Amino acid sequence: MDKVAEILHIKPIEVYEVVSFYTMYNQKPIGKYMFEFCQTSPCCLNGVEDLMDYTCEKLGVKVGEPTADGLFEVRGVECLGACGYAPMMQLDEVVEEVKTSGLRGRGGAGFPAGMKWSFIDKKSGKPRHLVCNADESEPGTFKDRYLMEFIPHLLIEGMITSSYALGANLSYIYIRGEYMWVYKILERAINEAKAAGFLGKNILGSGYDLELYVHCGAGAYICGEETALIESLEGKRGNPRIKPPFPAISGLWANPTVVNNVETIAAVPWIVNNSGAEYAKIGIGRSTGTKLISASGHIKNPGVYEIELGLSVYEFMNSDEYLGGMSSDRPLKAFVPGGSSVPVLPAHLIYKTAAGEDRLMSYESLSDGGFATGSMLGSGGFIVYNDTSCIVRNTWNFSRFYHHESCGQCTPCREGTGWMEKVLHRIENGHGREEDIELLLSIQSKIEGNTICPLGDAAAWPVAAAIRHFRDEFEYHIRFPEKIKNRDHFVAEPFEKVKHLVSKETV
Repeated sequence: MDKVAEILHIKPIEVYEVVSFYTMYNQKPIGKYMFEFCQTSPCCLNGVEDLMDYTCEKLGVKVGEPTADGLFEVRGVECLGACGYAPMMQLDEVVEEVKTSGLRGRGGAGFPAGMKWSFIDKKSGKPRHLVCNADESEPGTFKDRYLMEFIPHLLIEGMITSSYALGANLSYIYIRGEYMWVYKILERAINEAKAAGFLGKNILGSGYDLELYVHCGAGAYICGEETALIESLEGKRGNPRIKPPFPAISGLWANPTVVNNVETIAAVPWIVNNSGAEYAKIGIGRSTGTKLISASGHIKNPGVYEIELGLSVYEFMNSDEYLGGMSSDRPLKAFVPGGSSVPVLPAHLIYKTAAGEDRLMSYESLSDGGFATGSMLGSGGFIVYNDTSCIVRNTWNFSRFYHHESCGQCTPCREGTGWMEKVLHRIENGHGREEDIELLLSIQSKIEGNTICPLGDAAAWPVAAAIRHFRDEFEYHIRFPEKIKNRDHFVAEPFEKVKHLVSKETV
């Protein structure tokens, strides 16, 4: 670190501040070859913990320590994104077409993309930037990786078209460091686009210049938040900024900046070629177009699916064209429709809303009933659980992830995520107390809405939903600790067979 500080003409403590923030920067010797095991819910559902133990046993090491010859090391990491396994329009015309299309941000929030573009400051005369958020780190979400890996030129075309519409001459794709092989694919695609005259000076004789770069993150989920991503892109710790000012006014290097998700930008070429009006005909209501869904868990056909918004959850779950139903004869217990940050729903609220209407794959239908009986489409990370899954362990797994990924800037998030993880771990390991359930609800309520960025909400919502819909399972863990034998997210026997014990205790 001293050498880096010397080269950059900064203090060693400033280097340490950045190095200590990112998990992919190592401060001690590591193995030359790394066995990385995803520790998040979808992989745990399929036995990753046993596989990790087996690898450590064969190598004769513990997790996090290299072999004696320095060749190999086993490491637990967060989601690795393999859960399933022509003539130009004028600038304002492109923006208007995107507005007309009704395209909503595909990263999770679902904010109208065209409206976001219209906020960019055009009066200051400052350079403008487009940044593609490819820091796909939400457990259960791997759709963006698929787009970049298999059709990278669609993203490059979207970046060129969108940058042109925004008047940006310098744009970036910020990709998570764990996707190094995808980084190389994008670099090659950019070089091919340059060779064909689609990037660089005076593109196709239009008078428009654009330079496009790929920037690798270094292992921090928080950098998926747009202002934290900008901080990281500037070479700092990925701490989210207080808004306002919003990036459209003061973003990268204090210049007007738009940050969009990979899938959002990849949708722009189709809209420009076919019109926003045609795009708006696809989908249902305000959920226009198609959506990529990352499907994993206890289903026959995991993978990435492009669906028309408005498809029924039942058809998506059970049709052979899509997920093909459950992977075994075990019944459906719960599902998470939009990645680890959205509320879990129990079986009786999956195919039908509380009002008895068909549940649809749309922003509005999935959130029908609010968090009391609904969830969110979010990032489209669709995780399915059968009745052998332990909701308590799954909730602890998500909580552990958010505690690990909190940047520590906000006290409610820094302290609250830690306490939720401790209490959930205590319950899951058979040491829970009766008051722990209310304690968890109290902690999550103090986090929700009280942080600079949405990570606090993302940590709080899954805990509240799990208790709301599966409270008796938490009570069973607390009252019958000797019966809890969890491993890889599974329970000793389906909870339906033992839930009567909880009701008897209550009486």
